[in-house]
Amino acid sequence: MKLRLSAVGAAVLLAACGGLDSNHNGQLLETPASMFTMTKAQLDASGLIGLSGAAKCDVQVVPLNYVTPGAKGEASNASGVLLLPTGAGCTGPAPLVAYAKGTDVQKTRTLANPADSETGLLAAMYAGQGYAVVATDYLGFAKSAYSYHPYLHAASEATSVIDSIRAARNAAKVLNASLNGKVMLTGYSQGGHASMATHREIEKNLSGEITVVAGAHLAGPYNLSGSAKIPDAIAGYQFFVPYFVTAWQKIYGNLYSDVKTAFKAPYSDYIETLLPNPTLNYTTLVTSGKLPGMNGETPNQARDALFQAAFVKDITDNANNTVVAAAKQNDLLDWAPKAQTLLCGGKDDPTVPPLVHQAVAKASFDKQGLTNVTSVDVHPFIVATYGAITMANIGNYHGSYEPPFCHAQALGLFNKVK
Repeated sequence: MKLRLSAVGAAVLLAACGGLDSNHNGQLLETPASMFTMTKAQLDASGLIGLSGAAKCDVQVVPLNYVTPGAKGEASNASGVLLLPTGAGCTGPAPLVAYAKGTDVQKTRTLANPADSETGLLAAMYAGQGYAVVATDYLGFAKSAYSYHPYLHAASEATSVIDSIRAARNAAKVLNASLNGKVMLTGYSQGGHASMATHREIEKNLSGEITVVAGAHLAGPYNLSGSAKIPDAIAGYQFFVPYFVTAWQKIYGNLYSDVKTAFKAPYSDYIETLLPNPTLNYTTLVTSGKLPGMNGETPNQARDALFQAAFVKDITDNANNTVVAAAKQNDLLDWAPKAQTLLCGGKDDPTVPPLVHQAVAKASFDKQGLTNVTSVDVHPFIVATYGAITMANIGNYHGSYEPPFCHAQALGLFNKVK
Protein backbone atom coordinates (compact mmCIF):
# COMPACT_ATOMS: atom_id res chain seq x y z
CA MET A 1 0.00 0.00 0.00
CA LYS A 2 1.33 3.45 -0.90
CA LEU A 3 1.12 6.24 1.62
CA ARG A 4 0.16 9.37 -0.30
CA LEU A 5 0.26 12.93 0.94
CA SER A 6 -0.28 15.85 -1.39
CA ALA A 7 2.95 17.71 -2.06
CA VAL A 8 1.44 21.00 -1.02
CA GLY A 9 -0.07 19.54 2.14
CA ALA A 10 3.16 17.84 3.10
CA ALA A 11 5.20 20.96 2.50
CA VAL A 12 2.80 23.08 4.54
CA LEU A 13 2.92 20.54 7.35
CA LEU A 14 6.70 20.50 7.34
CA ALA A 15 6.89 24.29 7.25
CA ALA A 16 4.51 24.47 10.21
CA CYS A 17 6.81 22.14 12.11
CA GLY A 18 9.74 24.52 11.79
CA GLY A 19 10.47 24.98 8.11
CA LEU A 20 12.47 22.97 5.63
CA ASP A 21 16.01 22.03 6.55
CA SER A 22 18.45 19.22 5.78
CA ASN A 23 16.46 16.91 8.05
CA HIS A 24 13.32 17.43 5.96
CA ASN A 25 14.86 17.78 2.51
CA GLY A 26 14.86 14.43 0.79
CA GLN A 27 12.00 13.17 2.97
CA LEU A 28 9.79 10.83 0.99
CA LEU A 29 6.21 11.87 0.30
CA GLU A 30 5.20 8.39 -0.91
CA THR A 31 6.28 4.99 0.32
CA PRO A 32 8.70 3.68 -2.32
CA ALA A 33 7.94 0.44 -4.16
CA SER A 34 9.26 -1.13 -7.36
CA MET A 35 6.93 -0.48 -10.30
CA PHE A 36 8.81 -2.55 -12.89
CA THR A 37 11.88 -4.74 -13.33
CA MET A 38 14.04 -4.34 -16.43
CA THR A 39 15.77 -7.63 -17.18
CA LYS A 40 19.36 -8.11 -18.27
CA ALA A 41 18.12 -9.28 -21.66
CA GLN A 42 16.08 -6.10 -22.09
CA LEU A 43 19.06 -3.95 -21.14
CA ASP A 44 21.33 -5.78 -23.55
CA ALA A 45 18.80 -5.22 -26.32
CA SER A 46 18.91 -1.44 -25.81
CA GLY A 47 21.70 -0.95 -28.33
CA LEU A 48 24.19 0.27 -25.72
CA ILE A 49 25.90 -3.05 -24.98
CA GLY A 50 28.90 -2.08 -27.09
CA LEU A 51 29.55 0.87 -24.76
CA SER A 52 28.33 -0.43 -21.41
CA GLY A 53 29.18 -4.10 -21.70
CA ALA A 54 26.69 -6.90 -21.09
CA ALA A 55 24.32 -6.25 -18.20
CA LYS A 56 25.30 -7.86 -14.92
CA CYS A 57 22.06 -7.08 -13.08
CA ASP A 58 18.34 -6.74 -13.55
CA VAL A 59 17.09 -3.28 -12.60
CA GLN A 60 14.15 -2.34 -10.40
CA VAL A 61 12.44 0.96 -11.29
CA VAL A 62 11.28 2.78 -8.14
CA PRO A 63 9.38 6.10 -8.41
CA LEU A 64 10.31 8.78 -5.87
CA ASN A 65 8.48 11.86 -4.60
CA TYR A 66 10.48 13.91 -2.12
CA VAL A 67 10.75 17.23 -0.32
CA THR A 68 13.07 19.84 -1.81
CA PRO A 69 12.94 23.65 -1.63
CA GLY A 70 12.05 26.02 -4.44
CA ALA A 71 14.43 28.52 -6.01
CA LYS A 72 13.86 31.00 -3.18
CA GLY A 73 13.68 28.42 -0.40
CA GLU A 74 9.93 27.92 -0.61
CA ALA A 75 8.45 24.65 0.62
CA SER A 76 8.06 22.32 -2.37
CA ASN A 77 8.81 18.89 -3.78
CA ALA A 78 10.22 17.03 -6.76
CA SER A 79 9.80 13.57 -8.17
CA GLY A 80 12.24 11.21 -9.82
CA VAL A 81 13.34 7.61 -10.03
CA LEU A 82 15.62 5.22 -8.20
CA LEU A 83 17.09 2.42 -10.32
CA LEU A 84 18.26 -0.47 -8.17
CA PRO A 85 20.46 -3.32 -9.43
CA THR A 86 19.05 -6.67 -8.44
CA GLY A 87 19.45 -10.38 -9.10
CA ALA A 88 22.14 -12.96 -8.44
CA GLY A 89 25.48 -11.32 -7.76
CA CYS A 90 23.95 -7.85 -7.48
CA THR A 91 22.86 -7.79 -3.86
CA GLY A 92 25.91 -6.23 -2.23
CA PRO A 93 26.27 -2.57 -1.26
CA ALA A 94 26.06 -0.46 -4.42
CA PRO A 95 27.67 2.88 -5.22
CA LEU A 96 25.11 5.59 -6.01
CA VAL A 97 25.12 7.55 -9.26
CA ALA A 98 23.12 10.79 -8.97
CA TYR A 99 22.01 11.89 -12.42
CA ALA A 100 20.68 15.23 -13.67
CA LYS A 101 18.65 15.10 -16.88
CA GLY A 102 18.95 17.21 -20.00
CA THR A 103 16.64 20.09 -20.92
CA ASP A 104 13.00 19.05 -20.79
CA VAL A 105 10.06 21.03 -22.16
CA GLN A 106 7.28 18.55 -21.24
CA LYS A 107 5.92 19.34 -17.79
CA THR A 108 4.29 15.92 -17.29
CA ARG A 109 7.35 13.84 -18.13
CA THR A 110 8.93 11.75 -15.39
CA LEU A 111 12.02 9.56 -15.45
CA ALA A 112 10.08 7.02 -13.38
CA ASN A 113 9.11 5.41 -16.66
CA PRO A 114 10.94 2.33 -17.95
CA ALA A 115 9.92 3.26 -21.52
CA ASP A 116 11.66 6.66 -21.33
CA SER A 117 14.80 6.68 -23.48
CA GLU A 118 16.85 8.62 -20.91
CA THR A 119 15.79 6.21 -18.15
CA GLY A 120 16.66 3.29 -20.41
CA LEU A 121 20.12 4.71 -21.01
CA LEU A 122 20.71 5.10 -17.27
CA ALA A 123 19.52 1.56 -16.62
CA ALA A 124 21.70 0.02 -19.32
CA MET A 125 24.80 2.14 -18.75
CA TYR A 126 24.91 2.22 -14.95
CA ALA A 127 22.25 0.28 -13.02
CA GLY A 128 22.71 -2.84 -15.14
CA GLN A 129 26.40 -2.65 -14.28
CA GLY A 130 25.74 -2.70 -10.54
CA TYR A 131 25.28 0.97 -9.71
CA ALA A 132 22.22 2.32 -7.95
CA VAL A 133 21.03 5.39 -9.88
CA VAL A 134 18.86 8.25 -8.69
CA ALA A 135 17.59 10.78 -11.22
CA THR A 136 15.50 13.82 -10.42
CA ASP A 137 12.68 15.21 -12.57
CA TYR A 138 13.60 18.70 -11.20
CA LEU A 139 11.30 21.36 -9.79
CA GLY A 140 8.21 22.06 -11.87
CA PHE A 141 7.96 18.65 -13.56
CA ALA A 142 5.81 15.55 -13.09
CA LYS A 143 4.69 15.37 -9.43
CA SER A 144 6.36 18.61 -8.39
CA ALA A 145 3.93 21.24 -7.11
CA TYR A 146 6.35 24.06 -7.94
CA SER A 147 4.79 26.62 -10.27
CA TYR A 148 7.65 26.79 -12.81
CA HIS A 149 11.02 25.24 -13.58
CA PRO A 150 14.04 27.36 -12.52
CA TYR A 151 15.94 26.49 -15.68
CA LEU A 152 19.75 26.73 -15.48
CA HIS A 153 19.54 28.11 -11.95
CA ALA A 154 22.58 26.52 -10.35
CA ALA A 155 21.45 26.72 -6.71
CA SER A 156 18.08 25.02 -7.15
CA GLU A 157 19.47 22.47 -9.59
CA ALA A 158 21.96 21.53 -6.88
CA THR A 159 19.34 21.24 -4.14
CA SER A 160 17.09 19.13 -6.39
CA VAL A 161 19.93 16.66 -7.01
CA ILE A 162 21.23 16.70 -3.42
CA ASP A 163 17.76 16.02 -2.06
CA SER A 164 17.34 13.21 -4.59
CA ILE A 165 20.43 11.61 -3.03
CA ARG A 166 18.84 11.92 0.39
CA ALA A 167 15.58 10.53 -0.99
CA ALA A 168 17.43 7.59 -2.54
CA ARG A 169 19.07 6.79 0.78
CA ASN A 170 15.72 6.99 2.55
CA ALA A 171 14.11 4.75 -0.08
CA ALA A 172 16.94 2.23 0.09
CA LYS A 173 16.30 1.80 3.81
CA VAL A 174 12.62 1.11 3.19
CA LEU A 175 13.41 -1.34 0.40
CA ASN A 176 16.23 -3.09 2.32
CA ALA A 177 18.65 -2.13 -0.44
CA SER A 178 22.25 -1.51 0.51
CA LEU A 179 24.34 1.48 -0.64
CA ASN A 180 28.09 1.63 -0.04
CA GLY A 181 28.25 5.36 0.73
CA LYS A 182 30.15 6.38 -2.40
CA VAL A 183 28.40 8.91 -4.62
CA MET A 184 29.18 9.71 -8.26
CA LEU A 185 27.62 12.71 -9.99
CA THR A 186 26.77 13.02 -13.65
CA GLY A 187 24.39 14.77 -16.00
CA TYR A 188 24.09 15.71 -19.64
CA SER A 189 23.44 19.13 -21.25
CA GLN A 190 21.40 21.08 -18.68
CA GLY A 191 22.18 18.10 -16.49
CA GLY A 192 25.91 18.70 -16.95
CA HIS A 193 25.37 22.18 -15.54
CA ALA A 194 23.23 20.74 -12.72
CA SER A 195 25.68 17.97 -11.85
CA MET A 196 28.59 20.40 -11.70
CA ALA A 197 26.55 22.81 -9.55
CA THR A 198 25.78 19.87 -7.26
CA HIS A 199 29.44 18.81 -7.14
CA ARG A 200 30.47 22.34 -6.16
CA GLU A 201 27.80 22.65 -3.45
CA ILE A 202 28.54 19.26 -1.86
CA GLU A 203 32.28 19.79 -1.73
CA LYS A 204 31.87 23.31 -0.34
CA ASN A 205 29.17 22.66 2.23
CA LEU A 206 28.08 19.02 2.55
CA SER A 207 31.21 16.87 2.38
CA GLY A 208 30.49 15.51 5.85
CA GLU A 209 27.14 14.15 4.70
CA ILE A 210 27.81 13.09 1.09
CA THR A 211 31.04 11.51 -0.12
CA VAL A 212 31.54 12.41 -3.77
CA VAL A 213 34.22 10.19 -5.28
CA ALA A 214 33.82 11.39 -8.87
CA GLY A 215 31.94 13.85 -11.05
CA ALA A 216 31.40 13.40 -14.78
CA HIS A 217 29.86 16.54 -16.23
CA LEU A 218 28.76 16.01 -19.79
CA ALA A 219 28.20 18.68 -22.46
CA GLY A 220 27.06 21.26 -19.91
CA PRO A 221 26.82 25.06 -20.30
CA TYR A 222 29.22 26.00 -17.51
CA ASN A 223 30.09 29.44 -18.95
CA LEU A 224 26.65 30.99 -19.34
CA SER A 225 27.84 34.58 -19.20
CA GLY A 226 30.37 33.91 -21.92
CA SER A 227 27.72 32.20 -24.02
CA ALA A 228 25.48 35.26 -23.73
CA LYS A 229 28.14 37.35 -25.47
CA ILE A 230 28.73 35.23 -28.57
CA PRO A 231 27.35 36.92 -31.70
CA ASP A 232 25.62 33.92 -33.28
CA ALA A 233 22.71 32.01 -31.77
CA ILE A 234 23.13 28.37 -30.79
CA ALA A 235 21.13 25.52 -32.29
CA GLY A 236 17.87 25.23 -30.36
CA TYR A 237 17.99 28.90 -29.37
CA GLN A 238 14.19 29.26 -29.57
CA PHE A 239 13.80 26.70 -26.77
CA PHE A 240 16.74 27.29 -24.47
CA VAL A 241 17.19 31.06 -24.32
CA PRO A 242 13.54 32.07 -23.67
CA TYR A 243 13.49 29.27 -21.09
CA PHE A 244 16.29 30.69 -18.95
CA VAL A 245 15.40 34.34 -19.55
CA THR A 246 11.86 33.85 -18.23
CA ALA A 247 13.03 31.57 -15.39
CA TRP A 248 15.67 34.05 -14.24
CA GLN A 249 13.13 36.87 -14.47
CA LYS A 250 10.97 34.95 -11.98
CA ILE A 251 13.96 34.43 -9.69
CA TYR A 252 15.80 37.76 -9.91
CA GLY A 253 13.00 40.05 -11.12
CA ASN A 254 15.22 42.46 -13.05
CA LEU A 255 15.97 41.02 -16.49
CA TYR A 256 13.27 43.22 -18.00
CA SER A 257 10.71 45.72 -16.70
CA ASP A 258 7.97 44.53 -19.06
CA VAL A 259 7.88 41.30 -21.05
CA LYS A 260 7.08 43.32 -24.19
CA THR A 261 10.40 45.15 -23.92
CA ALA A 262 12.18 41.79 -24.18
CA PHE A 263 9.97 39.65 -26.44
CA LYS A 264 8.17 40.48 -29.65
CA ALA A 265 4.50 39.74 -30.23
CA PRO A 266 2.88 37.26 -30.35
CA TYR A 267 5.42 35.47 -28.11
CA SER A 268 5.29 38.17 -25.45
CA ASP A 269 1.64 37.29 -24.83
CA TYR A 270 2.41 33.84 -23.40
CA ILE A 271 6.16 33.20 -23.26
CA GLU A 272 6.41 33.54 -19.46
CA THR A 273 4.16 30.51 -18.91
CA LEU A 274 5.04 28.48 -22.03
CA LEU A 275 7.91 26.37 -20.67
CA PRO A 276 7.70 23.70 -19.44
CA ASN A 277 4.47 22.89 -21.23
CA PRO A 278 1.71 20.51 -20.07
CA THR A 279 0.89 19.26 -23.58
CA LEU A 280 3.50 20.37 -26.15
CA ASN A 281 6.91 18.86 -26.88
CA TYR A 282 9.88 20.18 -28.87
CA THR A 283 8.22 19.39 -32.18
CA THR A 284 4.72 20.61 -31.41
CA LEU A 285 5.96 23.82 -29.79
CA VAL A 286 7.21 24.69 -33.28
CA THR A 287 4.48 23.14 -35.44
CA SER A 288 1.81 24.89 -33.36
CA GLY A 289 3.53 28.22 -33.91
CA LYS A 290 4.18 28.78 -30.21
CA LEU A 291 7.89 29.11 -31.02
CA PRO A 292 9.64 29.93 -34.32
CA GLY A 293 11.15 27.23 -36.51
CA MET A 294 8.27 25.97 -38.60
CA ASN A 295 9.62 27.68 -41.70
CA GLY A 296 13.17 26.48 -41.32
CA GLU A 297 14.47 29.59 -39.58
CA THR A 298 18.15 29.62 -38.72
CA PRO A 299 19.05 30.08 -35.03
CA ASN A 300 19.78 33.77 -35.71
CA GLN A 301 16.44 34.19 -37.44
CA ALA A 302 14.68 32.48 -34.52
CA ARG A 303 16.43 34.87 -32.11
CA ASP A 304 15.38 37.88 -34.17
CA ALA A 305 11.78 36.64 -34.35
CA LEU A 306 11.56 36.14 -30.58
CA PHE A 307 13.43 39.03 -29.01
CA GLN A 308 13.31 42.78 -29.35
CA ALA A 309 16.45 43.99 -31.15
CA ALA A 310 17.29 46.45 -28.37
CA PHE A 311 17.10 43.68 -25.77
CA VAL A 312 19.58 41.51 -27.71
CA LYS A 313 21.91 44.45 -28.41
CA ASP A 314 22.06 45.37 -24.73
CA ILE A 315 23.13 41.84 -23.83
CA THR A 316 26.13 42.01 -26.16
CA ASP A 317 27.04 45.69 -25.69
CA ASN A 318 26.23 46.65 -22.10
CA ALA A 319 28.79 45.59 -19.48
CA ASN A 320 26.09 45.95 -16.82
CA ASN A 321 23.36 44.05 -18.64
CA THR A 322 21.01 42.27 -16.24
CA VAL A 323 20.80 39.05 -18.30
CA VAL A 324 24.59 38.74 -18.25
CA ALA A 325 24.63 39.54 -14.53
CA ALA A 326 22.15 36.72 -13.92
CA ALA A 327 24.22 34.42 -16.11
CA LYS A 328 27.33 35.20 -14.06
CA GLN A 329 25.47 34.12 -10.93
CA ASN A 330 24.98 30.73 -12.60
CA ASP A 331 28.43 30.27 -14.10
CA LEU A 332 30.42 27.34 -12.69
CA LEU A 333 33.98 28.57 -13.11
CA ASP A 334 34.67 29.77 -9.55
CA TRP A 335 35.64 26.57 -7.75
CA ALA A 336 38.21 23.79 -7.55
CA PRO A 337 36.85 20.22 -7.56
CA LYS A 338 38.51 17.84 -5.13
CA ALA A 339 37.16 14.52 -6.43
CA GLN A 340 38.16 13.03 -9.76
CA THR A 341 36.36 15.08 -12.40
CA LEU A 342 35.62 14.47 -16.07
CA LEU A 343 34.44 17.00 -18.63
CA CYS A 344 33.09 15.49 -21.84
CA GLY A 345 31.73 16.81 -25.12
CA GLY A 346 32.05 16.67 -28.89
CA LYS A 347 33.82 19.44 -30.76
CA ASP A 348 31.01 19.97 -33.31
CA ASP A 349 28.23 20.27 -30.74
CA PRO A 350 26.11 23.15 -32.12
CA THR A 351 24.01 23.57 -28.95
CA VAL A 352 26.62 23.59 -26.18
CA PRO A 353 29.85 24.44 -28.04
CA PRO A 354 32.83 22.99 -26.16
CA LEU A 355 35.02 25.97 -27.01
CA VAL A 356 32.59 28.22 -25.12
CA HIS A 357 31.95 25.97 -22.13
CA GLN A 358 34.08 22.83 -21.71
CA ALA A 359 37.36 24.42 -22.78
CA VAL A 360 36.77 27.51 -20.63
CA ALA A 361 35.95 25.37 -17.59
CA LYS A 362 39.04 23.20 -18.12
CA ALA A 363 41.22 26.30 -18.50
CA SER A 364 39.77 27.68 -15.26
CA PHE A 365 40.63 24.46 -13.42
CA ASP A 366 44.08 24.23 -15.04
CA LYS A 367 44.83 27.79 -13.93
CA GLN A 368 44.46 26.60 -10.35
CA GLY A 369 46.98 23.83 -10.92
CA LEU A 370 44.46 21.01 -10.62
CA THR A 371 45.54 17.59 -11.85
CA ASN A 372 42.32 15.69 -11.10
CA VAL A 373 40.27 17.15 -13.98
CA THR A 374 40.32 15.53 -17.40
CA SER A 375 38.61 16.71 -20.58
CA VAL A 376 37.52 14.36 -23.36
CA ASP A 377 36.37 15.06 -26.91
CA VAL A 378 34.17 12.20 -28.18
CA HIS A 379 33.92 13.61 -31.71
CA PRO A 380 36.16 10.89 -33.21
CA PHE A 381 33.82 8.20 -31.86
CA ILE A 382 30.81 10.05 -33.30
CA VAL A 383 32.38 10.31 -36.76
CA ALA A 384 33.50 6.68 -36.68
CA THR A 385 29.92 5.64 -35.93
CA TYR A 386 27.81 8.09 -37.94
CA GLY A 387 30.18 9.41 -40.58
CA ALA A 388 31.11 12.99 -41.35
CA ILE A 389 29.00 15.67 -39.68
CA THR A 390 27.13 17.74 -42.24
CA MET A 391 24.22 20.16 -42.28
CA ALA A 392 21.99 17.14 -42.91
CA ASN A 393 22.84 15.36 -39.64
CA ILE A 394 24.24 17.98 -37.28
CA GLY A 395 20.78 18.35 -35.76
CA ASN A 396 21.29 14.88 -34.23
CA TYR A 397 24.65 15.73 -32.69
CA HIS A 398 23.80 17.07 -29.25
CA GLY A 399 20.64 15.11 -28.57
CA SER A 400 21.45 11.69 -30.04
CA TYR A 401 25.03 11.13 -31.17
CA GLU A 402 26.99 12.65 -28.29
CA PRO A 403 25.28 11.40 -25.08
CA PRO A 404 26.08 7.64 -25.20
CA PHE A 405 29.76 8.21 -25.86
CA CYS A 406 30.06 10.71 -23.00
CA HIS A 407 28.20 8.35 -20.68
CA ALA A 408 30.66 5.61 -21.63
CA GLN A 409 33.49 7.93 -20.57
CA ALA A 410 31.67 8.58 -17.29
CA LEU A 411 31.23 4.85 -16.68
CA GLY A 412 34.95 4.34 -17.24
CA LEU A 413 35.75 6.91 -14.57
CA PHE A 414 33.20 5.54 -12.11
CA ASN A 415 34.51 2.01 -12.52
CA LYS A 416 37.90 3.22 -11.24
CA VAL A 417 36.56 4.70 -8.00
CA LYS A 418 33.51 2.60 -7.07
